[in-house]
Amino acid sequence: MTISPPGSPITCEGITHLLLDIEGTTCPVSFVAEELFPYAAAQLETFLREHRQDSHVTALLAETDAAWAIDTDPAAQRLRHQSDALVIDYLQLLIRHDRKLPALKQLQGLIWEQGYAAGVLRAPLFADVPQALQRWKKQGLVLAVYSSGSVKAQQLLYGHSSGGDLRGCFSHWFDTRSGAKREPASYSGIANAMDAEPSRILFISDALEECVAARQAGLQVLFSSRPGNPARDAEDFDRVESYANLVIPQGPG
Repeated sequence: MTISPPGSPITCEGITHLLLDIEGTTCPVSFVAEELFPYAAAQLETFLREHRQDSHVTALLAETDAAWAIDTDPAAQRLRHQSDALVIDYLQLLIRHDRKLPALKQLQGLIWEQGYAAGVLRAPLFADVPQALQRWKKQGLVLAVYSSGSVKAQQLLYGHSSGGDLRGCFSHWFDTRSGAKREPASYSGIANAMDAEPSRILFISDALEECVAARQAGLQVLFSSRPGNPARDAEDFDRVESYANLVIPQGPG
């Protein structure tokens, strides 16, 4: 396999579907780590107090408590054995450790919804992303999102972005309820859900383990190398630094 030099044009043949990660791929890692997560952590107690009687929130708290009961992480177990520990304490622990519990992601999405609505939050997409999404959509490609953030959080981010409301560019939304992002079976399931041949799907992510899993499932893969990304080693994957350099020929190839 010949790896293209950084910054050179990349051509991906035979693509009908694009599956895109968000953090470090279309949006800077710093927005999630320095704005979204701290906002959710700061607002969590107030949100739960105001919405504890909502059936959806109650169900998410019950799901969280059930996960806590079987969590083998030593910190989670120590917290569990504290007589005054509450579910909110476990949620804050998950946030601090960037754990991917689906119930937490959904609660964060509900909190972020309030922040976006109030104009406090706005997603700063990489400059080339909005035009690329619109170009691919007009080209007839099917666009999808696969992120550890909940589907609600994904739609909020693209609905309140630096490029405007871009939700209409996407036909499918997938989060970790579709499976872990480092498992090949997750990508096979997503391909089935989109009724697409895996080889016709281009997956782009900044996480090497995700790229490996997607390739094992038969997808075409590009490693996202963006400013501020903690991981920049693409190993044997072609890397994309700007979608202005990404060429996807018209038609199935």
